[in-house]
Amino acid sequence: MPIQQLPDHLINQIAAGEVIDRPSSIVKELLENCIDAGASRIEIELEAGGVRMIKIRDDGCGIAVDELPLAMQRHATSKIASLDDLTAVRTMGFRGEALSSISAVSRMSICTRPEGQDHAVEISFDSSTGETQTRPASRPVGTTITVNDLFFNVPARRKFLRTDRTEFNHIEAAVRKIALSAWDVGFTLTHNGKQVLSWPAVADGDDGSHRVHGVLGKEFLDNAMPLMREADNLSLSGWIAKATFSRSQADMQYFYVNSRMVRDKTVAHAIKHAYSDLLYHARQPAYVLYLAMEPRDVDVNVHPGKLEVRFRDSRKIHGFISSSVSRELAAVVSDGAAASAVGESNEALQANEPVAPSYEPAQAAMQLDYGSRGQGSGSASAEPVDPASSSQRAGQLFQPQAGESKHRQQGQLYRKLVGAINDNDAANTDAAACNDTEFPPLGFAMAHLHGAFILAQSHEGLVMVDAHAAHERISYERLKNEYDNGAVRAQPLLLPLTVHVSEQEAELAERHSDMFSKIGMQIDRRGMSQLLIRSIPVELQSADAEQLLRDVLSDIAEHGYSFRIREEINKLLSTMACHGSVRANRKLTVTEMNSLLRSMENTPNSGQCNHGRPTWVELSMKQLDGLFLRGR
Repeated sequence: MPIQQLPDHLINQIAAGEVIDRPSSIVKELLENCIDAGASRIEIELEAGGVRMIKIRDDGCGIAVDELPLAMQRHATSKIASLDDLTAVRTMGFRGEALSSISAVSRMSICTRPEGQDHAVEISFDSSTGETQTRPASRPVGTTITVNDLFFNVPARRKFLRTDRTEFNHIEAAVRKIALSAWDVGFTLTHNGKQVLSWPAVADGDDGSHRVHGVLGKEFLDNAMPLMREADNLSLSGWIAKATFSRSQADMQYFYVNSRMVRDKTVAHAIKHAYSDLLYHARQPAYVLYLAMEPRDVDVNVHPGKLEVRFRDSRKIHGFISSSVSRELAAVVSDGAAASAVGESNEALQANEPVAPSYEPAQAAMQLDYGSRGQGSGSASAEPVDPASSSQRAGQLFQPQAGESKHRQQGQLYRKLVGAINDNDAANTDAAACNDTEFPPLGFAMAHLHGAFILAQSHEGLVMVDAHAAHERISYERLKNEYDNGAVRAQPLLLPLTVHVSEQEAELAERHSDMFSKIGMQIDRRGMSQLLIRSIPVELQSADAEQLLRDVLSDIAEHGYSFRIREEINKLLSTMACHGSVRANRKLTVTEMNSLLRSMENTPNSGQCNHGRPTWVELSMKQLDGLFLRGR
């Protein structure tokens, strides 16, 4: 067959084959156009999963009548006009291909009325004949686009469509993704005449939690923590779920760059690293995060579906995201000082530098020895005390003195309470008096249940702590802190290990030799494709040095850096912490239990043990009342 110019309708079908693969692709493209048009309300109406009909109405700026025919042409857009515009895209769409591609595989019509025009105009396009028809119409300011009979002229593409329910599920997912970023827009979704979703625009002053609640549900919001951090022209905000709310699959992971949802390896790796000490097995974190940055520092024109981006400085982005998420996760129980320390530690790790501790109170508490001392390991656990006692004596015990600082008052309260319980003075635990007192976050220990669980009275109700899991986390964080404060010790190999690599990997190792030195590995290059391992970290002297080197090089090639060494060391420290932690059936005194609670409050990531299990749970008074049907 001779070389020939392809006709326009075939060119459009090929473009549609790349971009318009199912009804959800159309909905995504059209919703992005609605948002770019400044719409405050968007209505989506579907029939047969969008295969038979997709109708999208908005109240945006509309399209000028004389520009309608041009809007149907390929590569026609009002959003960019030069290469400079393309490198600093601020709109959701920018290629000018959507309407042309959609019209090539369907029967499409556009009804639009721009502001200042007396009436609307409707233009329809028949892809089978290439003819267009224009006629007057009636509608308010805005645009309605109707797409009928998708792939009617491309049977090969139509046969790959799934059931109506499956195609609708894809559309619903696309609407949810866009709705999570376009808070100032109201959305309504109707399928086969039945309204499925209706989300009003987020009101001024609302933090967006109502939209998140509507899209992801109450359970996510109940287990999520708000995050807000700004640094070096970067801003990260949104919600991250506690590690205890982990998922079996990545179905609650939404990340937006300048309001555009993306899937990016750098971002995914950064968040995974932040959760690495908290999740077990293959569990997945849940989050909704928004990264705002200078548009010129991110390329959005690297994927046909605009789902991927390329950062100009991916290492900087990785460090910012990882440290921001780590800082927030570390503050689940702590008073903030420990969280700050973890954030600084993670930032230092980006440069492979040790970091000094900044939470001395926690470190002092973590030095507690849970071995035989005081009453000894054979002593009986604290018995629950009788709350029926003199409220007058209790009020005297818990009454703060005028002029005393909050910290001093709590310290005196703590000493009085511990002394009273150790003396088995029931009067000092009057619940009514406790409610008038400022409690520490995890409250005060009251009993040790079955030698495994600490029961504590908090301001809100009852806190239950797994003593072994909590002590394991405290010990682990202490070991990591001690490790960070000392240089990584290197173990010279008696005989250097020769590793055959590719020329590119050898150049990579040579270029990052300083980084290898900081993590305890001395790597020398020999020839074009050989490396010599002369030393490895002391803690990893039993590890497979060659595989470790190859893994680190793989990380550097993909991300520009590697946490492989630190992750391996952390595994070792975690094992050490586990074996050194207090065991079940080890009887703890009230003093020891309260010391453990105070240590948890000042230890980063203390909400989970090293294996991702929760260390404590709390039942509020409302929940406790419900268990006993009180007030009904």
